[in-house]
Amino acid sequence: MYLCTRMDYISLLYKYYTEDDDLRRLLLKHSRQVADRCLLIASRHPELELDTDFLEEAAMLHDIGVRWCHAPGIYCNGDEHYIRHGLIGAQLLRREGYECHARVCERHTGTGITREQIVRQQLPLPLGDYVPETLEEQLVCYADKFYSKSKPDRVLTVEQTAQSLARFGEEGVDTFLRWARLFEGC
Repeated sequence: MYLCTRMDYISLLYKYYTEDDDLRRLLLKHSRQVADRCLLIASRHPELELDTDFLEEAAMLHDIGVRWCHAPGIYCNGDEHYIRHGLIGAQLLRREGYECHARVCERHTGTGITREQIVRQQLPLPLGDYVPETLEEQLVCYADKFYSKSKPDRVLTVEQTAQSLARFGEEGVDTFLRWARLFEGC
């Protein structure tokens, strides 16, 4: 496992999102929602021995790569396919020296993306497995599924989230429901 370097995530976000614009405000709101859910779950499950400082940092940075993607509905006017935002964020965080945080970025899409899914769905990603491994990676990925940047004031239930994942296959739903049992006792 990596030694996770501590950081000032707000300074890092402001470094790459310099303008106080709609995108930065949306990113901060969404990331705070995910971080708060992670911290709440961690406080309810001390037996999991989750690293809460890291959880907050990683949750606040998990979507740092969206700026470079094409998603005008959420103020992103870049050229990259949206599914690449995790890899873009991971590259950025690795350049900054934050390997643990980079791993969260590249592994939070869906319930993780496997090499087989990349091939089968012809996804615009380098061949690899981008599946959350540590409990912290899994928790950020799990918490993220309840909040959409396109509908920032909506909070999904476990059932609604599972339904929204069903279009990507039962494997993702099964993973999500396993996490729901682990993190929320559902």
